[in-house]
Amino acid sequence: MVKSQHKESKEIIEKLIDAKIIPVIKIDSPQEAVPLARALLQGGITVAEITFRTEAAADGIAAIHAQVPEMLLGAGTVLTVENAQKAIDAGARFVVAPGFDPAVVDYVVEQGIAMIPGVATPTEVSLALGRGLHILKFFPAEVLGGIKMLDALAGPFPGVQFIPTGGITRSNMESYFRCKNVVAIGGSWMVQKDLVQVTELSREAVSALRRD
Repeated sequence: MVKSQHKESKEIIEKLIDAKIIPVIKIDSPQEAVPLARALLQGGITVAEITFRTEAAADGIAAIHAQVPEMLLGAGTVLTVENAQKAIDAGARFVVAPGFDPAVVDYVVEQGIAMIPGVATPTEVSLALGRGLHILKFFPAEVLGGIKMLDALAGPFPGVQFIPTGGITRSNMESYFRCKNVVAIGGSWMVQKDLVQVTELSREAVSALRRD
């Protein structure tokens, strides 16, 4: 059965595209979440993706949702329906997965939440298209061939746009944005323990995009 994103989730994806840079964040305790979100905002980054790589993820999302409502907040590394439910209950406005799991995709879409599944092959891109999804995470980008692979996918999939993640850095970020099928990037280089550095790196990345 073909499913499609709800109107509200499409609006969230449009905001992600406008933001262009999606910090991919792993937190070890919920107490880290709010100061980090505020440091990103001070640097001009308005989006954050908290990954379910630690037990602190859901509580961290809930804390940012409650205390930093101006941050567009999502959950990453969502591998199960259970974690998708936890993320949505905590306040995630979008869900990102490293791969394509039909059960997770269908559940998130049915909740009216923006879903960005990960793809690595043409087969997975086709599966996503079958669910009515056209904005996809390309992961792990650098390992899969990076820009060359994205250029190759542009031919058979002209209606698909990608958010490459995995190996994206400040030094190669602008090269990815020159790909016609790249609408945003995911990266973690700006996520540091030093919050002043978080703000400085965020501001530098945002300024570089504005210059382009």
